Amino acid sequence: MTDETTTIRVGGADDGYDVRVGRGITADGVAEALGGGVSKVLMVHPPTLGAKAAALREALLGRYEVLLAEVPDAEAGKRVEVAAFCWQVMGQADFTRSDAVIGFGGGAVTDLAGFVAATWLRGVQLVQVPTTVLGMVDAAVGGKTGINTAEGKNLVGAFYAPAAVLCDLDHLDTLSQNEILAGFAEIVKAGFIRYPEILDVIEADAAVATDPATPEFRRVVELAITMKAEVVSEDFTEQGLREILNYGHTLGHAIEHAERYQWRHGAAVAVGMMFAAELSRLAGRLSDEVVDRHRRVLDLLNLPTTYPVGRWNTLLATMQRDKKARGAMLRFIVLDDLAKPTVLQAPEQSLLFAAYQEIGS
Repeated sequence: MTDETTTIRVGGADDGYDVRVGRGITADGVAEALGGGVSKVLMVHPPTLGAKAAALREALLGRYEVLLAEVPDAEAGKRVEVAAFCWQVMGQADFTRSDAVIGFGGGAVTDLAGFVAATWLRGVQLVQVPTTVLGMVDAAVGGKTGINTAEGKNLVGAFYAPAAVLCDLDHLDTLSQNEILAGFAEIVKAGFIRYPEILDVIEADAAVATDPATPEFRRVVELAITMKAEVVSEDFTEQGLREILNYGHTLGHAIEHAERYQWRHGAAVAVGMMFAAELSRLAGRLSDEVVDRHRRVLDLLNLPTTYPVGRWNTLLATMQRDKKARGAMLRFIVLDDLAKPTVLQAPEQSLLFAAYQEIGS
């Protein structure tokens, strides 16, 4: 561990876990989180991290027997067939309830690994090691795990807390700029729903804010994690407050489904936030100034703010199957003002269509 590690607590002192942010913290952090009672570990990773996964396995050998499970990258890995492959590996290796899973990769991998850990023997220990911006600020934090089905995204899953989340910034140094910017959609979300300081930092200099080597980057990442930790600590199973984390996600998930998951999650959420801002404005809740700020900040990050106008009926049908819906009643997280999110229940379809027209291309 380094002296520069920041620790952010999720949950209470007795029933929560730590998210650690720093550099060079992966191997020691995993061992510290797992402790001495674990003998076997399944490390779930994508093909792009094969060499890094092998190096981490070497670092852990001697303490644990480590099996590697290479899974398809991105959303292609979040399928029941892939989860079944992981279960098969664990079954053939005689994994017991005292063994563990490591999610080593981006948000899709940590979603999958969390689901595998939650379901094997009804729950084994889990450590998340996100290697993307999106994974660090969103997917790996909060205990949501899940896989996709043909009908939609994350419709099958479980709430399952990890033993720890290790956000080792060293893993970001080899990411492409596009990958980093896609992850920033969730950071921007945190700025609009709770910490506007994030927006100030991006507007001051987007290039500096998105450079993993800068203090500004680390600041906005830690603010985004802190926001999620605060919300999740208060509402782990999404009975109320946690719904605000879905700002931009109702339409965003529908876009991902319509694009057969060929769009990056961050790009879809960026369009979804723009839609939610326009919906907030048309519902008489949000000022033109804050709506314009959405577009300005997302433009600075080269994230999309529009979507083809002729796709509305397809998107609406998918949103009606969204897990945030209640029966036939659609629900959207909207803003009353900056950092003042709320729920808009059962808006008129004419209002939704009008908001969509505002982002139509």
